[in-house]
Amino acid sequence: MHKTLRTRRITLLATAATGSLLLSACGGGSASGSDVKAFTLTINDDNHIVQQELTTLGKGSCAAQDKALPLKIQTLPIGNVDQKVQLLAGQNALPVQFAAGGTPQLTKTLDKAGQVLDLEKTLKDLGVWNDIQPAAVKTVENLYGKFNVMPYQFNIEGIWYNKKLFADHGIAVPATYDQLVAAAAKLKGAGVTAFSADGKEGWPLTRLISGYIYRELGPDALRAVADGKAKLTDPAYVKAAQAIADLGKAGYFGKGVGSIDYDTASQQFLTGKAAMYYMGSWALGDFNDPAKNKIGADNVGFMPFPAVAGGKGSTDQIPANVGLPVAVSAKSYNAEVGDWLSCISKNYGAASLKDQGTVSGFKPSGDTGTLPPLTQTVQDTITKTKTSTLWFEALFNTKATETSQTNAASLVNGSLSAKDFMQKIQADLDNG
Repeated sequence: MHKTLRTRRITLLATAATGSLLLSACGGGSASGSDVKAFTLTINDDNHIVQQELTTLGKGSCAAQDKALPLKIQTLPIGNVDQKVQLLAGQNALPVQFAAGGTPQLTKTLDKAGQVLDLEKTLKDLGVWNDIQPAAVKTVENLYGKFNVMPYQFNIEGIWYNKKLFADHGIAVPATYDQLVAAAAKLKGAGVTAFSADGKEGWPLTRLISGYIYRELGPDALRAVADGKAKLTDPAYVKAAQAIADLGKAGYFGKGVGSIDYDTASQQFLTGKAAMYYMGSWALGDFNDPAKNKIGADNVGFMPFPAVAGGKGSTDQIPANVGLPVAVSAKSYNAEVGDWLSCISKNYGAASLKDQGTVSGFKPSGDTGTLPPLTQTVQDTITKTKTSTLWFEALFNTKATETSQTNAASLVNGSLSAKDFMQKIQADLDNG
């Protein structure tokens, strides 16, 4: 499970280029729902969780749907998914379900060409719209402009902390950013690394920048940049980068953060060498694994990025993503496909939790089994979340994403100023 989740994370953060598509000129037949003989799914081969859960549903809760329209899964290497989807779309031959592209742009282009099913309208017509978590709806809308992918996976992000280290040093869970900095200072003074972070890949550091931006300016702050209504070089945005640079300057990430990779950062936290760790809930597999988690799952707590004094954002606005989601072909839709979508919406949430301990964007109605406490905490947080935010580079182009992540370590080690860091990224956005 860890491999699948981590691969999905890398896919999201790589933001691979999808190239330009001329799908308005699609030809090659007139596929329709009447031609559909199977509930087909084309998906990346390492995404075992979704494959396994749909297969399980087809043999259980959705057996009647599977009999009427058998589930058939085709897998591809992750690097081939975008190309295959583009090819099939150009031939009017998309499967019923297909992995959405590595960037939102591919799905948006397909949608404009009439290839993607409007899932909000469809699920409302089917009477199962209320089975989707509001936070998942908001996250999909943030990414795609509308709800048009199935949220088989759903991750929230925040700061995981070592309860024992906090208690040993008399630290209460920080509610404000100032309290977070004070906690980091106290920990460092006691010889404890405050934050474990993967500076080599960079994105865990930039997640802290967007966390500050959202708390200072509100949940639409990075959408404003994407829409050209604001720039990363504006003072309020530079202030956020400076805040995270100051954490590095004070030594709160420990030594050599730029050479620390994902596995090392995780190990630092799970062996008690670091008190805090910004990460997504895809890390639950490691947290719930006694072989990896040496501090014990009971000692892991979760807190949202804290409030910034006077800021427009609030701590109930949680960063989230939907993994590599799955779209549905508009041209393949028929009543049998609708029956499948209805059954999935009603049953997937609980089944995914019970069978695999993974959180989805579907409400868990029914038997979820006995969940590990941390998994339950994440599920409860998702249920209470009405407004979700995106990660720092979610709406950036490929070049800006690369620039952001490759320069993050330089920002926190002091070799690149906050102003220059934001200027480099903004230049790529302006030229993208």
